[in-house]
Amino acid sequence: MKPTNSMLSGLPTTIFSVMSALAVEHDAINLGQGFPDTEGPMDLIEAAAAALRDGRNQYPPLAGIPELQHAVARSNARFYGIAVDPLREVVVTCGATEAITASLMALVNRGDEVVVFEPLYDTYLPVLEMLGAVVRTVRLAPPHWDLPRAELAAAFTPRTKVVLLNTPMNPTGKVFTREELEFIAGLVARYDAYAVCDEVYEHLTFAPVRHQPLMALPGMRDRTIRIGSAGKSFSMTGWKVGYVTAPAPLAALVAKAHQLLTFTVAPNLQRAVAIGLDKDSAYFERLSEGMRSARDWLAEGLGRAGFDVLPCDGSYFLIADITPLGFTGGDVAFCRQMVRDVGVAAIPVSAFYDARGTDIPDRFVRFAFCKKAGVIASAVQRLRLVREKLCAGNVAEIQKG
Repeated sequence: MKPTNSMLSGLPTTIFSVMSALAVEHDAINLGQGFPDTEGPMDLIEAAAAALRDGRNQYPPLAGIPELQHAVARSNARFYGIAVDPLREVVVTCGATEAITASLMALVNRGDEVVVFEPLYDTYLPVLEMLGAVVRTVRLAPPHWDLPRAELAAAFTPRTKVVLLNTPMNPTGKVFTREELEFIAGLVARYDAYAVCDEVYEHLTFAPVRHQPLMALPGMRDRTIRIGSAGKSFSMTGWKVGYVTAPAPLAALVAKAHQLLTFTVAPNLQRAVAIGLDKDSAYFERLSEGMRSARDWLAEGLGRAGFDVLPCDGSYFLIADITPLGFTGGDVAFCRQMVRDVGVAAIPVSAFYDARGTDIPDRFVRFAFCKKAGVIASAVQRLRLVREKLCAGNVAEIQKG
């Protein structure tokens, strides 16, 4: 038979699937995949259920129901001072991953250069490859993941079409500073480029750090596509409701791509999310404070276990350096062994780099802390044995396994 799509056929099973399967096999606590293990606000669940019975279950408008478009616009104005035309500048998508794909489809032609930051969300590279983009990676370095200004400036060329920015950042927990954003904005303007901003963790930053959208900076309003996520903002990742804010000409193109991908989003979920976006500021403060407490608890436990815990100012994730433990294998071997012998699953950070690159760091592991207090407590208890069970003397066994 004729060969199928070579890019998709060549994609390996994701490390997330591998580690989750191992967690099930070994009855491990799964701190690998980034989704909460609690339900989101009950009033939104009730609103979604009620909306199923209101006689409006046929196709909603392509770009989203007006209630949600207006709520997204109000949220932009309330939190960031960004004025938005709700019916022309907001597109509702089937999750933020679709929003990212549709936004890149709207902007990128084959051969265009796209600047991305490593480590990166694993969807970015396959989507860009499918679009025929030329990817130029800029690597951030631990422990603080500061923006390497010289390297970023060198990555921009006259062929640069887009910079793809994730802040707050998965997997690092980095929140880009105002000064870093201004530097990025200057390059975007100088090279007449666009910015696609994945801001799904916008409400999950930890005081005193605050999220600042690139779109809110001078000169960026007409060059930026901003992406948000109801799943992250309301702890219901299965709902898959994302939203794009963009200048009207770009939003129209995102809507065309969205039409080809999923066409529309379940109307009852859209109505519930519209209610959620209008929640008072206290809700969003409690959300971030709860995550901050979970971060601190897990960080303390990792530190006591012997890890070197890196700073985290936002998102669901902590990164820990395994070097102090004396483990001589790489991060993939470490995570596999930790599932088997300690009963805790995490994700090797090397999975968030382009596998074709060189000198990929392999001493870092990502833990998700968006879990119930009891789950984190149990994980911390098990991790107390990590040095004993994964010491250098076990390396030969690990490498055989």
